[in-house]
Amino acid sequence: FLRLGFVVGHAGLYQALAMFAVAYFIIGMTVLSVCAIATNGALDAGGAYYMISRALGPEFGGSIGIMFFLANVCGSALYVLGLVEAVVDSFEIPPGQETGSGVHVLPQSYWYELLYGTVLLGLCLLVCLVGASIYAKATFLIFLIVAAVLGTIIVSFFATRPLKVPIRLPNANGSETDNGVFTGFSLETLRDNLGGRYQVDYTTGQMMSFSSVFAVMFNGCTGIMAGSNMSGDLKRPSYSIPRGTISAVLFTYLVYNLLAFLMCATCNRILLQKDYGFLRDISIFPPLVTVGIYAATLSAAMSNLIGASRILYALARDDLFGRALALAKKTSASGNPVMAVILSWLMVQVVLFSGKLNTIASVVTIFFLLVYATVNLACLALEWASAPNFRPTFRYFTWHTCLLGIAGCCVMMFLISPVSASASLGFLLLLLLALHYLSPSSTWGYISQALIFHQVRKYLLMLDVRKDHVKFWRPQMLLMVQNPRGSARLIDFVNDLKKSGLYVLGHVELQDLDMLPSDPLQPQQDSWLSLVDKLNVKAFVSLTLAPSVRHGVRQLLFTSGLGGMRPNTLVLGFYDDEAPQDGLARHPAFTSAREEVPLGFPPLRAPSTPKLLSPREYVGIVADALKMLRNVLLARQLESLDKAWELRRAASPPPTIHVWPVNLLRPDSARYADTCSLFLLQMACVLNMARAWRRARLRLFLCVEAGAMPHAQEEKLHQLLKDLRIQAQIQLVPWDAITHLHWQTSQRPPGGPAEEEEEEEGVVNFPTNTTQVSDEYVCAANKLVLEQSPAPAVRFLYLPRPPADTSLYPLYLHQLELLTRGLGPTVLVHGVSAVTSTQL
Repeated sequence: FLRLGFVVGHAGLYQALAMFAVAYFIIGMTVLSVCAIATNGALDAGGAYYMISRALGPEFGGSIGIMFFLANVCGSALYVLGLVEAVVDSFEIPPGQETGSGVHVLPQSYWYELLYGTVLLGLCLLVCLVGASIYAKATFLIFLIVAAVLGTIIVSFFATRPLKVPIRLPNANGSETDNGVFTGFSLETLRDNLGGRYQVDYTTGQMMSFSSVFAVMFNGCTGIMAGSNMSGDLKRPSYSIPRGTISAVLFTYLVYNLLAFLMCATCNRILLQKDYGFLRDISIFPPLVTVGIYAATLSAAMSNLIGASRILYALARDDLFGRALALAKKTSASGNPVMAVILSWLMVQVVLFSGKLNTIASVVTIFFLLVYATVNLACLALEWASAPNFRPTFRYFTWHTCLLGIAGCCVMMFLISPVSASASLGFLLLLLLALHYLSPSSTWGYISQALIFHQVRKYLLMLDVRKDHVKFWRPQMLLMVQNPRGSARLIDFVNDLKKSGLYVLGHVELQDLDMLPSDPLQPQQDSWLSLVDKLNVKAFVSLTLAPSVRHGVRQLLFTSGLGGMRPNTLVLGFYDDEAPQDGLARHPAFTSAREEVPLGFPPLRAPSTPKLLSPREYVGIVADALKMLRNVLLARQLESLDKAWELRRAASPPPTIHVWPVNLLRPDSARYADTCSLFLLQMACVLNMARAWRRARLRLFLCVEAGAMPHAQEEKLHQLLKDLRIQAQIQLVPWDAITHLHWQTSQRPPGGPAEEEEEEEGVVNFPTNTTQVSDEYVCAANKLVLEQSPAPAVRFLYLPRPPADTSLYPLYLHQLELLTRGLGPTVLVHGVSAVTSTQL
């Protein structure tokens, strides 16, 4: 009624039809998405906000909810301003009939029009405070009135004779009068109106363009969400929304195209561009058109006000913004969200200060386009996630329609106003980030989780273990944890050591499922996942039940991971007699936040309590892992590693990482280039590459004997480090006194197993070597390592293979304990896989 002539007058018939086609293409795609979501389950109050939040999660839902609330607020203000314009024009005295000096029955100025808008908005507020039910009952009456007016107007185009319509145009000197012409059906008039002819808009004084006219026109198409906004007030929203919305879209599209053609064929440019209320002048019954304009604008204003209040109420009820929207939760005895209505009314009142309908049209359009794009995105995400529970009864949509809707919305947003579109997207992004970090977790279900699952499954299937190459090897850790209270720093250390690889925290619960009523691991899962979150480590959790720790570790080694992402390295804490310390309570993740440890982990084992596994079983776990071709790391005294102090102290020199890539328990088979030594070098280098450890320096110790050409050995090691691109300082360590002790105490029985060298995977293995090494020699080797100063942050030592004779397991463990006694944080490393490459 008010802006269709404006659109046709400036854009011409061809461009106007193109605008309708673009607008209804966007709307049509969005309607299909709305219908799909609306028929996929029970809807509640909030309309599009409810659909988006339950589909995309609280971050998207909350941010788009605010944007949709603002769109409805601005839309309500726009329709109130349109109503004010219609009221003022209705009481204007036609040119030539003035009496005295005045030409307006109602005073006309910015402040008077603001007053009229406030009064009319107050009327809308009263209706909304009484309840949406009255508005819903009145809408059918309004529809009949508007339909009757529409019929009258269409008849008027045929029945009214040609006439001149006097038009008063404001200018700098007051006003001047021009004549618009209603020609009746004329081919000449139609030809003149086919092309675009953009002029200055007489209400705002701004030059019009395709985008600015489209922005005004699009506001006449945004009523598609009126039904879904009242989803909480409908008896059967899943039934009513699709039928009502699709019917409305088809009906209005046909009406707009018909009226555009009739106007172009009967009205000249001046009438269309200079008199937005010309339909009254050409109508066979002008008062009815006035009633129709009042009914349509008042209905649209109330519809947007009710929609805004329902969205605000839904946002408040979901507690996404905490206390900021707490007031909007209050309702009347009948359930009407009274405070949300009042707050929405206040926001609309603020927007009324903009003064003119065309001024805020582009902002309203961009807000609505952004909401429509997100509705399409929600439907697209649900479709792409392929969740079994997404089976809407409305099936006339595909992911193509969703994608086309998103593209159409985004293109038109930036065509209308790049600045406003960018600002709206920036505001949306800020809301997204704020809600992501500040909003409480919800129980609605996150579509992001479904999409991630879908993509991860697809890429895991593409991850072919047969295409693995040493160039792209990375550590994939399985860290066995008995009680996280005593392993907090070890968990943190291994997180630095994984180098973007898989990291699994494994735990074995010693129970028999046959003797239990239910799985005892399920209640523990949340505690472990909370631990991972609190410690900020990128790890998975894998828990198992087993009759013994060794069987449990075997299970985890066999079953942890999926496809090409399986642990290749087992990490164990060291088996010693030291009393465990509760490092979790002292961890910065808890101490800095002044929180107690709310996790359901049992207290640490008392020193007098027997351990859950024997020395023989512990070494058996190491042997099992090596048989399964898993690398093994044994970490000792890692709980004494204060990484924050070691790495952030300002003192010079920087902290060091000591690397001993030689088997100290077998000096007669010392090699620096076997698989195990290279793996040890790689792990030290990986640790040094972690962000927290980049300031540390690698120091590599080369054990040399007199007369063994140490410089040649050093040069060879330098070349190896250069080929491997590892930056490390090499330090020569004479160890003749140590090796002398070894040869003095070595007594090999002739023909015994020690004579048989077993070489597997490039590793020299002496199964009974343990019997040949005395405690005196091991203590001397320990002293040699300890004497190298300055003291490092952590040491990496070579871990020998366990002996083949299982009766020697306790002796083997005893010698490892002697070797690492008093060294501070130490990692014993044994590698069985090639992990370094010198090729591109």
